[in-house]
Amino acid sequence: MEQALYVYNTLTRRKEVFKPLNEGHVGMYVCGPTVYGDAHLGHARPAITFDVVFRFLMHLGYKVRYVRNITDVGHLEHDADEGEDKIAKKARLEQLEPMEVAQYYTNRYHDAMDALGCLRPSIEPHATGHIMEQIDLVEEILKNGYAYESNGSIYFDVESYNKDHKYGILSGRSLENVKDASRELAGVGEKKNQADFALWKAAQPEHIMRWRSPWSIGFPGWHCECTAMGRKYLGSHFDIHGGGMDLIFPHHECEIAQAVASQGDQMVKYWIHNNMITINGQKMGKSLGNFITLPEFFSGKHEKLEQAYSPMTIRFFILQAHYRSTVDFSNEALQAAEKGLERLMDAWKTLGGLQPVEGEGSVTSAAVEDIRQKCYDAMCDDFNTPIVISNLFEASKLINSIADKKETIGKEALQALTSLMHTFIFDLLGLKEGTGEGGNEAREEAYGKVVDMLLEQRMKAKQNKDWATSDLIRDRLADLGFEVKDTKDGYSWKLNR
Repeated sequence: MEQALYVYNTLTRRKEVFKPLNEGHVGMYVCGPTVYGDAHLGHARPAITFDVVFRFLMHLGYKVRYVRNITDVGHLEHDADEGEDKIAKKARLEQLEPMEVAQYYTNRYHDAMDALGCLRPSIEPHATGHIMEQIDLVEEILKNGYAYESNGSIYFDVESYNKDHKYGILSGRSLENVKDASRELAGVGEKKNQADFALWKAAQPEHIMRWRSPWSIGFPGWHCECTAMGRKYLGSHFDIHGGGMDLIFPHHECEIAQAVASQGDQMVKYWIHNNMITINGQKMGKSLGNFITLPEFFSGKHEKLEQAYSPMTIRFFILQAHYRSTVDFSNEALQAAEKGLERLMDAWKTLGGLQPVEGEGSVTSAAVEDIRQKCYDAMCDDFNTPIVISNLFEASKLINSIADKKETIGKEALQALTSLMHTFIFDLLGLKEGTGEGGNEAREEAYGKVVDMLLEQRMKAKQNKDWATSDLIRDRLADLGFEVKDTKDGYSWKLNR
Protein backbone atom coordinates (compact mmCIF):
# COMPACT_ATOMS: atom_id res chain seq x y z
CA MET A 1 0.00 0.00 0.00
CA GLU A 2 1.53 3.29 -1.10
CA GLN A 3 -0.24 6.23 0.49
CA ALA A 4 0.69 8.79 3.10
CA LEU A 5 -0.05 8.20 6.76
CA TYR A 6 -1.30 11.33 8.53
CA VAL A 7 -0.98 11.69 12.31
CA TYR A 8 -2.18 14.50 14.55
CA ASN A 9 0.80 16.08 16.29
CA THR A 10 -0.22 17.66 19.60
CA LEU A 11 2.90 19.83 19.48
CA THR A 12 2.02 21.54 16.18
CA ARG A 13 -1.76 21.11 16.60
CA ARG A 14 -2.26 19.76 13.09
CA LYS A 15 -2.23 16.56 11.07
CA GLU A 16 1.14 15.88 9.52
CA VAL A 17 2.47 13.32 7.06
CA PHE A 18 4.30 10.72 9.11
CA LYS A 19 7.98 10.62 8.13
CA PRO A 20 10.16 8.67 10.55
CA LEU A 21 13.61 9.99 11.41
CA ASN A 22 15.28 6.79 10.23
CA GLU A 23 13.84 5.25 7.08
CA GLY A 24 12.15 1.93 7.77
CA HIS A 25 12.47 2.26 11.56
CA VAL A 26 10.16 3.84 14.14
CA GLY A 27 10.88 4.60 17.78
CA MET A 28 7.75 4.95 19.95
CA TYR A 29 7.59 5.67 23.68
CA VAL A 30 4.29 5.48 25.57
CA CYS A 31 3.76 6.37 29.23
CA GLY A 32 2.70 3.24 31.11
CA PRO A 33 0.96 2.77 34.46
CA THR A 34 1.92 3.62 38.02
CA VAL A 35 1.63 0.16 39.56
CA TYR A 36 -0.04 0.65 42.94
CA GLY A 37 -3.50 -0.71 42.04
CA ASP A 38 -5.46 -2.52 39.38
CA ALA A 39 -5.70 -0.92 35.93
CA HIS A 40 -9.02 0.76 35.21
CA LEU A 41 -10.86 1.66 32.01
CA GLY A 42 -8.82 4.86 31.70
CA HIS A 43 -5.64 2.76 31.52
CA ALA A 44 -7.17 0.56 28.82
CA ARG A 45 -7.59 3.43 26.39
CA PRO A 46 -3.92 4.42 25.84
CA ALA A 47 -2.91 0.76 25.84
CA ILE A 48 -5.44 -0.05 23.09
CA THR A 49 -4.82 3.20 21.18
CA PHE A 50 -1.08 2.69 20.90
CA ASP A 51 -1.47 -1.04 20.34
CA VAL A 52 -3.36 -0.14 17.15
CA VAL A 53 -0.65 2.39 16.21
CA PHE A 54 2.02 -0.30 16.84
CA ARG A 55 0.12 -2.88 14.76
CA PHE A 56 -0.49 -0.53 11.83
CA LEU A 57 3.07 0.75 11.66
CA MET A 58 4.35 -2.84 11.58
CA HIS A 59 1.72 -3.69 8.96
CA LEU A 60 3.09 -0.85 6.81
CA GLY A 61 6.48 -2.53 6.98
CA TYR A 62 8.24 -0.44 9.62
CA LYS A 63 10.50 -2.04 12.18
CA VAL A 64 9.05 -0.57 15.38
CA ARG A 65 10.74 -0.36 18.75
CA TYR A 66 7.85 0.21 21.14
CA VAL A 67 8.88 1.23 24.67
CA ARG A 68 6.27 1.46 27.44
CA ASN A 69 7.48 2.22 30.94
CA ILE A 70 6.39 1.01 34.36
CA THR A 71 6.35 3.77 37.01
CA ASP A 72 7.36 2.10 40.26
CA VAL A 73 8.84 5.10 42.11
CA GLY A 74 8.51 8.88 42.23
CA HIS A 75 4.76 9.27 41.65
CA LEU A 76 3.73 11.12 44.81
CA GLU A 77 0.34 11.19 46.47
CA HIS A 78 -0.49 14.89 46.43
CA ASP A 79 1.26 16.21 43.31
CA ALA A 80 4.42 15.66 41.30
CA ASP A 81 6.68 17.07 44.03
CA GLU A 82 5.03 16.64 47.42
CA GLY A 83 3.45 13.90 49.51
CA GLU A 84 4.08 10.19 50.00
CA ASP A 85 5.06 7.86 47.17
CA LYS A 86 1.89 6.01 46.12
CA ILE A 87 3.59 2.60 45.97
CA ALA A 88 5.39 3.15 49.27
CA LYS A 89 2.09 4.15 50.90
CA LYS A 90 0.40 0.98 49.64
CA ALA A 91 3.35 -1.07 50.91
CA ARG A 92 3.17 0.56 54.35
CA LEU A 93 -0.57 -0.01 54.67
CA GLU A 94 -0.33 -3.65 53.59
CA GLN A 95 2.98 -4.34 55.41
CA LEU A 96 4.76 -5.36 52.20
CA GLU A 97 7.98 -4.42 50.49
CA PRO A 98 7.32 -1.67 47.88
CA MET A 99 8.63 -3.94 45.12
CA GLU A 100 6.13 -6.62 46.18
CA VAL A 101 3.34 -4.13 45.55
CA ALA A 102 4.88 -3.00 42.25
CA GLN A 103 5.44 -6.58 41.02
CA TYR A 104 1.95 -7.74 42.02
CA TYR A 105 0.19 -4.93 40.17
CA THR A 106 2.58 -5.13 37.21
CA ASN A 107 1.58 -8.79 36.83
CA ARG A 108 -2.10 -7.82 37.13
CA TYR A 109 -1.62 -5.09 34.52
CA HIS A 110 -0.03 -7.57 32.12
CA ASP A 111 -2.91 -10.01 32.62
CA ALA A 112 -5.46 -7.28 31.85
CA MET A 113 -3.56 -6.04 28.77
CA ASP A 114 -3.17 -9.60 27.46
CA ALA A 115 -6.91 -10.14 27.87
CA LEU A 116 -7.57 -6.90 25.95
CA GLY A 117 -5.47 -8.24 23.08
CA CYS A 118 -2.65 -5.69 23.45
CA LEU A 119 0.69 -6.83 22.10
CA ARG A 120 3.56 -6.64 24.57
CA PRO A 121 5.92 -3.70 23.94
CA SER A 122 9.43 -4.27 22.60
CA ILE A 123 10.92 -3.01 25.88
CA GLU A 124 9.19 -2.36 29.20
CA PRO A 125 11.66 -0.49 31.45
CA HIS A 126 11.01 0.19 35.14
CA ALA A 127 11.83 3.54 36.72
CA THR A 128 13.61 1.82 39.63
CA GLY A 129 15.91 0.05 37.19
CA HIS A 130 17.11 3.33 35.67
CA ILE A 131 18.08 5.50 38.64
CA MET A 132 21.61 6.11 37.29
CA GLU A 133 20.23 7.29 33.93
CA GLN A 134 17.96 9.72 35.76
CA ILE A 135 20.85 11.00 37.90
CA ASP A 136 22.88 11.53 34.69
CA LEU A 137 19.99 13.53 33.21
CA VAL A 138 19.79 15.75 36.30
CA GLU A 139 23.55 16.35 36.22
CA GLU A 140 23.35 17.47 32.57
CA ILE A 141 20.54 19.92 33.35
CA LEU A 142 22.47 21.30 36.34
CA LYS A 143 25.62 21.68 34.23
CA ASN A 144 23.69 23.66 31.60
CA GLY A 145 22.34 26.06 34.22
CA TYR A 146 18.67 25.11 34.20
CA ALA A 147 18.41 23.57 37.69
CA TYR A 148 19.48 24.34 41.26
CA GLU A 149 19.98 22.52 44.56
CA SER A 150 17.91 23.21 47.65
CA ASN A 151 18.38 21.18 50.87
CA GLY A 152 19.58 18.15 48.95
CA SER A 153 16.76 18.32 46.38
CA ILE A 154 17.24 19.45 42.78
CA TYR A 155 14.60 21.60 41.08
CA PHE A 156 14.20 22.57 37.44
CA ASP A 157 14.47 26.36 37.07
CA VAL A 158 11.50 27.06 34.80
CA GLU A 159 12.03 30.82 34.72
CA SER A 160 15.68 30.48 33.69
CA TYR A 161 14.72 27.95 31.02
CA ASN A 162 11.93 30.18 29.72
CA LYS A 163 14.39 33.02 29.06
CA ASP A 164 16.33 30.88 26.58
CA HIS A 165 13.54 28.61 25.33
CA LYS A 166 9.78 28.69 25.55
CA TYR A 167 8.12 26.75 28.37
CA GLY A 168 4.58 25.61 27.59
CA ILE A 169 4.85 24.84 23.87
CA LEU A 170 2.95 21.53 24.15
CA SER A 171 0.10 22.63 26.43
CA GLY A 172 -0.12 26.20 25.12
CA ARG A 173 0.38 27.60 28.63
CA SER A 174 2.64 30.55 29.29
CA LEU A 175 4.89 30.76 32.32
CA GLU A 176 2.61 33.48 33.74
CA ASN A 177 -0.39 31.12 33.44
CA VAL A 178 1.52 28.45 35.33
CA LYS A 179 2.59 30.92 38.02
CA ASP A 180 -0.98 32.16 38.48
CA ALA A 181 -2.30 28.60 38.82
CA SER A 182 0.48 27.77 41.29
CA ARG A 183 -0.42 30.63 43.67
CA GLU A 184 -3.29 28.56 45.01
CA LEU A 185 -0.75 26.23 46.63
CA ALA A 186 0.85 26.85 50.00
CA GLY A 187 4.20 28.70 50.08
CA VAL A 188 7.04 28.08 47.70
CA GLY A 189 9.10 26.19 50.32
CA GLU A 190 12.38 24.88 48.86
CA LYS A 191 11.67 26.20 45.37
CA LYS A 192 12.67 29.54 43.91
CA ASN A 193 9.38 29.59 42.08
CA GLN A 194 6.26 27.51 42.62
CA ALA A 195 6.27 26.60 38.90
CA ASP A 196 9.63 24.82 39.32
CA PHE A 197 9.45 21.03 39.47
CA ALA A 198 11.55 18.40 41.22
CA LEU A 199 14.25 16.51 39.36
CA TRP A 200 15.54 14.83 42.52
CA LYS A 201 14.00 14.79 46.01
CA ALA A 202 15.92 14.32 49.25
CA ALA A 203 14.19 11.53 51.14
CA GLN A 204 12.69 12.10 54.56
CA PRO A 205 13.69 9.49 57.20
CA GLU A 206 10.36 7.68 56.82
CA HIS A 207 10.60 7.43 53.03
CA ILE A 208 11.17 3.76 52.15
CA MET A 209 12.32 4.03 48.52
CA ARG A 210 15.69 5.81 48.38
CA TRP A 211 18.96 5.82 46.45
CA ARG A 212 22.36 7.55 46.76
CA SER A 213 23.02 10.54 44.52
CA PRO A 214 25.65 13.34 44.40
CA TRP A 215 23.20 15.59 46.30
CA SER A 216 21.42 13.42 48.85
CA ILE A 217 19.91 10.05 49.57
CA GLY A 218 16.60 10.36 47.81
CA PHE A 219 14.60 9.48 44.71
CA PRO A 220 14.02 10.92 41.23
CA GLY A 221 11.16 13.23 40.32
CA TRP A 222 8.31 11.66 38.38
CA HIS A 223 9.05 13.51 35.13
CA CYS A 224 12.67 12.32 34.86
CA GLU A 225 12.01 8.66 34.19
CA CYS A 226 10.43 8.95 30.75
CA THR A 227 13.05 11.39 29.43
CA ALA A 228 15.91 9.23 30.72
CA MET A 229 14.50 5.89 29.59
CA GLY A 230 13.25 7.19 26.25
CA ARG A 231 16.73 8.47 25.46
CA LYS A 232 18.41 5.25 26.63
CA TYR A 233 16.35 2.94 24.42
CA LEU A 234 15.35 5.18 21.50
CA GLY A 235 18.19 7.70 21.31
CA SER A 236 18.33 11.46 21.75
CA HIS A 237 15.82 11.88 18.90
CA PHE A 238 12.90 9.55 18.24
CA ASP A 239 9.61 9.56 16.38
CA ILE A 240 6.57 9.16 18.67
CA HIS A 241 5.81 9.88 22.31
CA GLY A 242 2.31 8.95 23.40
CA GLY A 243 -0.02 8.92 26.36
CA GLY A 244 -3.30 10.28 27.65
CA MET A 245 -4.25 13.95 27.28
CA ASP A 246 -4.10 14.29 31.07
CA LEU A 247 -0.30 13.92 30.76
CA ILE A 248 0.16 16.90 28.42
CA PHE A 249 0.57 19.15 31.47
CA PRO A 250 2.61 18.94 33.53
CA HIS A 251 4.27 15.59 32.69
CA HIS A 252 4.95 15.86 28.97
CA GLU A 253 5.55 19.61 29.13
CA CYS A 254 8.23 18.94 31.74
CA GLU A 255 9.70 16.16 29.60
CA ILE A 256 10.17 18.58 26.71
CA ALA A 257 11.84 21.10 29.01
CA GLN A 258 14.15 18.43 30.46
CA ALA A 259 15.18 17.20 27.01
CA VAL A 260 15.93 20.67 25.65
CA ALA A 261 17.69 21.72 28.87
CA SER A 262 19.93 18.64 28.80
CA GLN A 263 20.72 18.17 25.10
CA GLY A 264 19.87 21.53 23.52
CA ASP A 265 17.00 20.44 21.29
CA GLN A 266 13.77 18.48 21.36
CA MET A 267 13.83 14.74 21.64
CA VAL A 268 10.43 13.85 20.10
CA LYS A 269 9.10 14.55 16.58
CA TYR A 270 5.41 13.55 16.99
CA TRP A 271 3.46 13.87 20.24
CA ILE A 272 0.27 11.78 20.11
CA HIS A 273 -2.38 11.87 22.87
CA ASN A 274 -5.57 9.92 23.38
CA ASN A 275 -8.57 11.57 24.98
CA MET A 276 -10.19 10.59 28.26
CA ILE A 277 -12.75 8.02 29.35
CA THR A 278 -15.46 9.87 31.28
CA ILE A 279 -18.27 8.81 33.57
CA ASN A 280 -21.20 11.22 33.73
CA GLY A 281 -18.99 13.70 31.86
CA GLN A 282 -16.21 13.58 34.46
CA LYS A 283 -12.77 12.05 33.87
CA MET A 284 -12.58 8.48 35.16
CA GLY A 285 -9.56 8.11 37.43
CA LYS A 286 -8.22 6.86 40.74
CA SER A 287 -7.72 10.37 42.11
CA LEU A 288 -11.46 11.08 41.72
CA GLY A 289 -12.56 7.71 43.13
CA ASN A 290 -15.00 7.15 40.24
CA PHE A 291 -13.07 4.45 38.42
CA ILE A 292 -14.02 0.86 37.65
CA THR A 293 -11.11 -1.57 37.40
CA LEU A 294 -10.70 -3.89 34.45
CA PRO A 295 -11.08 -7.04 36.60
CA GLU A 296 -14.39 -5.58 37.83
CA PHE A 297 -15.54 -5.07 34.23
CA PHE A 298 -14.56 -8.64 33.35
CA SER A 299 -16.40 -10.08 36.39
CA GLY A 300 -19.31 -7.61 36.53
CA LYS A 301 -18.69 -7.09 40.26
CA HIS A 302 -19.20 -3.36 40.66
CA GLU A 303 -22.28 -1.41 41.69
CA LYS A 304 -22.25 0.65 38.46
CA LEU A 305 -22.21 -2.45 36.23
CA GLU A 306 -25.37 -4.24 35.13
CA GLN A 307 -23.41 -7.26 33.87
CA ALA A 308 -19.92 -8.55 33.13
CA TYR A 309 -18.26 -7.28 29.95
CA SER A 310 -15.67 -9.32 28.09
CA PRO A 311 -12.25 -7.84 27.29
CA MET A 312 -13.11 -7.85 23.60
CA THR A 313 -16.30 -5.87 24.29
CA ILE A 314 -14.18 -3.31 26.15
CA ARG A 315 -11.70 -3.15 23.26
CA PHE A 316 -14.46 -2.78 20.67
CA PHE A 317 -16.18 -0.11 22.80
CA ILE A 318 -12.96 1.95 22.86
CA LEU A 319 -12.23 1.46 19.14
CA GLN A 320 -15.71 2.64 18.16
CA ALA A 321 -14.60 6.19 18.98
CA HIS A 322 -11.66 8.05 17.46
CA TYR A 323 -8.78 8.07 19.92
CA ARG A 324 -8.82 11.90 20.16
CA SER A 325 -12.51 12.06 21.13
CA THR A 326 -13.91 11.52 24.60
CA VAL A 327 -15.76 8.29 25.44
CA ASP A 328 -18.42 8.37 28.12
CA PHE A 329 -19.03 5.17 30.05
CA SER A 330 -22.52 3.74 30.35
CA ASN A 331 -23.95 0.24 30.50
CA GLU A 332 -26.08 1.06 27.46
CA ALA A 333 -23.01 2.01 25.40
CA LEU A 334 -21.15 -1.14 26.43
CA GLN A 335 -24.17 -3.33 25.67
CA ALA A 336 -24.46 -1.73 22.24
CA ALA A 337 -20.74 -2.41 21.68
CA GLU A 338 -21.28 -6.02 22.72
CA LYS A 339 -24.03 -6.43 20.11
CA GLY A 340 -21.96 -4.70 17.44
CA LEU A 341 -18.99 -6.96 18.13
CA GLU A 342 -21.23 -10.01 17.97
CA ARG A 343 -22.57 -8.90 14.56
CA LEU A 344 -19.03 -8.53 13.25
CA MET A 345 -17.89 -11.90 14.58
CA ASP A 346 -21.05 -13.60 13.27
CA ALA A 347 -20.24 -12.23 9.82
CA TRP A 348 -16.69 -13.59 10.11
CA LYS A 349 -18.03 -17.04 11.02
CA THR A 350 -20.56 -16.89 8.18
CA LEU A 351 -17.77 -15.93 5.77
CA GLY A 352 -16.00 -19.20 6.54
CA GLY A 353 -18.96 -21.18 5.24
CA LEU A 354 -19.54 -19.31 1.96
CA GLN A 355 -19.15 -21.18 -1.31
CA PRO A 356 -17.96 -19.31 -4.43
CA VAL A 357 -19.70 -19.51 -7.77
CA GLU A 358 -17.98 -20.15 -11.07
CA GLY A 359 -16.58 -16.98 -12.64
CA GLU A 360 -17.31 -13.59 -11.10
CA GLY A 361 -20.41 -13.22 -8.96
CA SER A 362 -22.47 -10.14 -8.25
CA VAL A 363 -20.04 -9.14 -5.48
CA THR A 364 -16.95 -8.38 -7.55
CA SER A 365 -13.28 -8.16 -6.62
CA ALA A 366 -13.50 -4.44 -7.43
CA ALA A 367 -16.28 -4.00 -4.84
CA VAL A 368 -14.19 -5.76 -2.19
CA GLU A 369 -11.12 -3.70 -3.12
CA ASP A 370 -13.18 -0.52 -2.72
CA ILE A 371 -14.02 -1.47 0.89
CA ARG A 372 -10.40 -2.41 1.56
CA GLN A 373 -9.19 0.96 0.26
CA LYS A 374 -11.74 2.80 2.43
CA CYS A 375 -10.41 0.92 5.47
CA TYR A 376 -6.82 1.86 4.60
CA ASP A 377 -7.85 5.47 3.98
CA ALA A 378 -9.38 5.58 7.45
CA MET A 379 -6.32 4.08 9.13
CA CYS A 380 -4.05 6.49 7.26
CA ASP A 381 -6.22 9.38 8.41
CA ASP A 382 -4.84 9.48 11.96
CA PHE A 383 -5.84 5.89 12.84
CA ASN A 384 -9.58 6.46 12.39
CA THR A 385 -10.84 3.14 13.77
CA PRO A 386 -14.58 4.03 13.90
CA ILE A 387 -14.57 4.56 10.13
CA VAL A 388 -12.75 1.25 9.68
CA ILE A 389 -15.45 -0.45 11.76
CA SER A 390 -18.25 1.16 9.74
CA ASN A 391 -16.67 -0.20 6.54
CA LEU A 392 -16.32 -3.65 8.10
CA PHE A 393 -20.06 -3.56 8.83
CA GLU A 394 -20.63 -2.78 5.14
CA ALA A 395 -18.58 -5.85 4.29
CA SER A 396 -20.62 -7.83 6.83
CA LYS A 397 -23.83 -6.86 5.00
CA LEU A 398 -22.37 -8.28 1.79
CA ILE A 399 -21.41 -11.49 3.59
CA ASN A 400 -24.92 -11.93 4.98
CA SER A 401 -26.47 -11.19 1.58
CA ILE A 402 -24.30 -13.87 -0.01
CA ALA A 403 -25.22 -16.33 2.75
CA ASP A 404 -28.92 -15.55 2.16
CA LYS A 405 -28.46 -16.18 -1.61
CA LYS A 406 -29.31 -12.56 -2.44
CA GLU A 407 -25.80 -12.06 -3.84
CA THR A 408 -23.11 -14.32 -5.29
CA ILE A 409 -19.34 -14.17 -5.12
CA GLY A 410 -16.53 -15.70 -7.15
CA LYS A 411 -13.45 -17.47 -5.78
CA GLU A 412 -11.05 -14.56 -6.25
CA ALA A 413 -13.39 -12.02 -4.64
CA LEU A 414 -14.13 -14.43 -1.76
CA GLN A 415 -10.42 -14.80 -1.05
CA ALA A 416 -10.03 -11.02 -1.15
CA LEU A 417 -12.99 -10.54 1.19
CA THR A 418 -11.61 -13.10 3.64
CA SER A 419 -8.21 -11.39 3.57
CA LEU A 420 -9.81 -7.97 4.09
CA MET A 421 -11.84 -9.07 7.10
CA HIS A 422 -8.96 -10.95 8.73
CA THR A 423 -6.48 -8.12 8.19
CA PHE A 424 -8.64 -5.42 9.74
CA ILE A 425 -10.58 -7.34 12.41
CA PHE A 426 -7.73 -9.38 13.83
CA ASP A 427 -4.37 -8.04 12.62
CA LEU A 428 -5.02 -4.29 12.89
CA LEU A 429 -7.96 -3.76 15.27
CA GLY A 430 -6.59 -6.60 17.40
CA LEU A 431 -9.96 -8.20 18.08
CA LYS A 432 -10.17 -11.88 18.98
CA GLU A 433 -12.92 -14.44 18.66
CA GLY A 434 -14.44 -15.36 22.01
CA THR A 435 -14.13 -13.20 25.10
CA GLY A 436 -10.45 -12.41 24.92
CA GLU A 437 -9.74 -14.29 28.17
CA GLY A 438 -7.60 -17.36 27.52
CA GLY A 439 -9.49 -19.69 29.84
CA ASN A 440 -12.87 -18.62 28.53
CA GLU A 441 -11.72 -18.96 24.92
CA ALA A 442 -10.67 -22.55 25.61
CA ARG A 443 -14.02 -23.24 27.26
CA GLU A 444 -15.92 -21.68 24.34
CA GLU A 445 -13.95 -23.83 21.90
CA ALA A 446 -14.93 -26.90 23.92
CA TYR A 447 -18.58 -25.75 24.02
CA GLY A 448 -18.48 -25.33 20.24
CA LYS A 449 -17.24 -28.89 19.76
CA VAL A 450 -20.01 -30.21 22.01
CA VAL A 451 -22.66 -28.22 20.11
CA ASP A 452 -21.32 -29.50 16.79
CA MET A 453 -21.44 -33.06 18.11
CA LEU A 454 -25.07 -32.63 19.20
CA LEU A 455 -26.03 -31.11 15.86
CA GLU A 456 -24.37 -33.97 14.01
CA GLN A 457 -26.57 -36.33 16.04
CA ARG A 458 -29.54 -34.17 15.09
CA MET A 459 -28.57 -34.50 11.40
CA LYS A 460 -28.48 -38.28 11.74
CA ALA A 461 -31.87 -38.22 13.48
CA LYS A 462 -33.33 -36.18 10.60
CA GLN A 463 -31.85 -38.61 8.05
CA ASN A 464 -33.53 -41.44 9.95
CA LYS A 465 -36.76 -39.40 10.06
CA ASP A 466 -36.54 -39.37 13.88
CA TRP A 467 -38.23 -35.99 14.10
CA ALA A 468 -38.80 -36.20 17.87
CA THR A 469 -35.06 -36.49 18.62
CA SER A 470 -34.22 -33.84 16.03
CA ASP A 471 -36.68 -31.34 17.52
CA LEU A 472 -35.62 -32.19 21.09
CA ILE A 473 -31.95 -31.37 20.40
CA ARG A 474 -32.89 -28.15 18.62
CA ASP A 475 -35.28 -27.05 21.41
CA ARG A 476 -32.87 -27.87 24.24
CA LEU A 477 -30.10 -25.90 22.55
CA ALA A 478 -32.54 -23.01 22.04
CA ASP A 479 -33.32 -23.07 25.78
CA LEU A 480 -29.58 -22.64 26.43
CA GLY A 481 -29.39 -19.63 24.10
CA PHE A 482 -28.16 -21.36 20.92
CA GLU A 483 -29.81 -20.34 17.66
CA VAL A 484 -29.73 -23.22 15.14
CA LYS A 485 -30.42 -22.79 11.42
CA ASP A 486 -30.78 -25.54 8.85
CA THR A 487 -28.82 -24.73 5.70
CA LYS A 488 -28.38 -26.23 2.27
CA ASP A 489 -25.05 -27.76 3.35
CA GLY A 490 -26.15 -28.87 6.83
CA TYR A 491 -26.54 -26.42 9.69
CA SER A 492 -25.21 -23.26 11.31
CA TRP A 493 -25.47 -22.05 14.88
CA LYS A 494 -24.62 -19.14 17.12
CA LEU A 495 -24.89 -18.35 20.80
CA ASN A 496 -27.19 -15.40 21.59
CA ARG A 497 -25.56 -13.80 24.62
